Amino acid sequence: MSKSLAVLLVATSVQSFGTSARAEGVLFDQFPFAVACEYKGTQHAFYLSKVTADGTATYQASDNFAGTITLDGAAKAVGSDAGGSCLGKTLAELRASGQARDIK
Repeated sequence: MSKSLAVLLVATSVQSFGTSARAEGVLFDQFPFAVACEYKGTQHAFYLSKVTADGTATYQASDNFAGTITLDGAAKAVGSDAGGSCLGKTLAELRASGQARDIK
């Protein structure tokens, strides 16, 4: 293999890796870092834990509370039917109510 071909392959690999990492970051950055929710008189901070390839974000809080939301869907509880002040709200509604917290 020629030296120039090897350099081209390495440069292409690095460029592809960088594009993939940025694409994942863009999806992750579309969700707030934390969401503040009230449940039975107690305030909980749900922190962004992961975003799957299909665009579903999972948020976790203490006491094993968790929820999911998509960019165009409503917040849902995970493993429970328990409601709170975030349940059923969209990202736009959470942002409008001041419950969504972004890192600036």
